Parts: sequence; C-alpha cells; structure tokens
Amino acid sequence: MIPYGRQSIDEDDIRAVCEALRSDWLTTGPRVEQFERAVAEFCGTAFGVAVASGTAALHCAMHALGIGPGDEVIVPTMTFAATANCVRYAGATPVFADVDPDTLLLPAAEVGRLATPRTRAVIAVDYAGQPCDYDSLRKICAAHNLVLVADACHALGAATGQGAVGSLADLTVFSFHPVKHITTGEGGMVMGHDKALEAKLRRFRNHGIDTEFRQRQEQGTWRYDMVELGMNYRITDIQCALGISQLTKLPGFLARRNEIAARYDQAFAGTSVRPLVAMPGALHAYHLYVVRVTRRDAIFTALRAAGIGVNVHYSPVHLHPYYRQSLGTGPGLCPVAEATSETILSLPLHPGMSDADVETVVRETLRFMGK
Repeated sequence: MIPYGRQSIDEDDIRAVCEALRSDWLTTGPRVEQFERAVAEFCGTAFGVAVASGTAALHCAMHALGIGPGDEVIVPTMTFAATANCVRYAGATPVFADVDPDTLLLPAAEVGRLATPRTRAVIAVDYAGQPCDYDSLRKICAAHNLVLVADACHALGAATGQGAVGSLADLTVFSFHPVKHITTGEGGMVMGHDKALEAKLRRFRNHGIDTEFRQRQEQGTWRYDMVELGMNYRITDIQCALGISQLTKLPGFLARRNEIAARYDQAFAGTSVRPLVAMPGALHAYHLYVVRVTRRDAIFTALRAAGIGVNVHYSPVHLHPYYRQSLGTGPGLCPVAEATSETILSLPLHPGMSDADVETVVRETLRFMGK
C-alpha cells in the first residue's frame, strides 16, 4: 500500500533521539527551548511554544486569547474536528463557515457574513497546505475587532508575499503528527509575536504554574505557584530532539512535495480528475494533494484495492453527530463544503514516494476514472 502520508526518518533523526535519551533531561529540558527557537526563527516570529499535539496547541491558543462561555469563534467546516473542538474546550461556540469551491479555504466574505457582537476570533485553516488570503482576512478581522488565528497544521513551510506562514496571523498553530511536514511523533506549537500571550501559553501547558522545573532548579528553589487552572500539555525533550533534526530537512521535504504535486498537475491536466486550484504568488506546502472526482466512494474503494492509500479530508465538521446534537447543525448550513465533500479524494503525497510510486498513483487513478 502506498500511504497518503508518512513520516521520513533517517539515521540522523534516530541518533538525535538516542542522544536525548542518554542526556539528563527527558522532558522540560533544553531541547524543548532549542526546538522552539529554531521554529520561531524559521517562521520569523518572536516566539514558539511547543506542546503535546496540534490539538493541544489550538486549545492553548483559545485559552491565551481569553475565549470563553458566551463567545463565538468562526471556523471553516472543511477541516479536522480539532479546529472546532478547541472552541468547545474553552466553553465557547464554533460558528461554521462555508469555503471557497476552488481552494476549500475560508473566504473573508464568510467572516463578514457570520460576525456578530459575540464573535471574538476567527480560525482560518490553511487547507491542504495552501495559505489563506491573510491580507483580506486581517482586514475583515480588523473591521470587526476580531483576533485572527491560523490553523496551519497543514502548512509548515508555506509562505505568501507577506511572509512565512506562522507570522501572518495573531497566533498560528502547527502540528508535528507523523503525516505532517516534520514530525515529533506527536506534537504541536503555537507561534506569535505578543509576549503577554506567550506567557499565558507557557503557563497553560504546565498546569497553570508560574515557573517550570528547570527554572526552579537553576534558581535553587522548590517553590512555585499555580496561578490558573491549566493542563499538562508539555512536550518531551525526546520529541523535540527529533523535531530539531527533522527541521533541518524541511526545505528538502517541501521541494519533494512540490515536485510530486507538479507531476500530478501535469498528469491530470485535461482529464476528469480535477485538482484543487493553487493560487499564484504563494508557496504551497502540499500536506495533501486533493482532487475532485465523480463516483468518489467507488473510486476510493477501487484504489485502495489496488494498493493506493487514498483518503478523504474531510467530512464537514458541522455534520458530525456531536455538533448536530449539541449545536443543532445539519445539512444546508454550508452548501459548498457539503457538496464538495462528496467528491474529494486525497492522493498519496509524501517525500518518501519514489517516481515509480507517483506513476503508479497516476496510472491507477486514470484507469479507474476512465480518463
């Protein structure tokens, strides 16, 4: 089976993890800070706060922004459930937005349509690795006094003319799950520029405690205060050692992802396989290569039987039973996403794919589609 996504681990990565295992620090140690600095430097941000997962990073962002009961947060429905779930973790209400039919990104016009006096923030999702139109989103958010959060879990390494993803919103969230651009096994990070938000993020990931163990050891004290109710969202030095090593390979990973995407684009041009539109002037990170096809479920089954590990990203979040039952959402709320979700298919795309793998995916996809 050619998987739709997969980690790329080499001997340098394994060596880095082994060195961490032999060190004095397995968690809350120097490699966490080193990884945070490296990602922040890559993105051009003042800080990065590393946590246990991309979902934890989203929750931390909501907490740091003071999102709570009575608040609304606009989220696109074409995303993984965690984008909306983090709003619920904070006690607030996600308001589901429809998406652009060509890119499946959140249009600024949807924010303007859905904003109410209770709206506090917008979470824009860089679907499949393509950056949103942050210039337009920032303008509409400023007009409605909203905070802009980027769910860039698909988009580490992507960029626009305004800068690297990570630096384009008030807060940006990354994921380091194995199918993402770099991996720490599980892990995530929140990027930003506001040092007051950074302090809130660091407290919340560590039970709401005002200092971390290494700080207290360096100060020669055992005393600490829990100043708010937080979570244990810490990430380990073992994971961050892997992340540091992986980050050095990111430019090569991105280049290979774009090369595979270009091969797909060329192969499917003029056929019944319709890729999503890539906007000019932006560097696409290509976490996913999503196409629209007819008879999607039949094509999915046939390709899986042929050893092609296609997947579907995603069913609209507002159609999941939890949100239907808790918020009363249902069909008709986001018609573009609902219609498109019945046609989309994610083809395999990851740096470990060989040219022969790519040719196999193309050949089998076109064969079952009848070109």
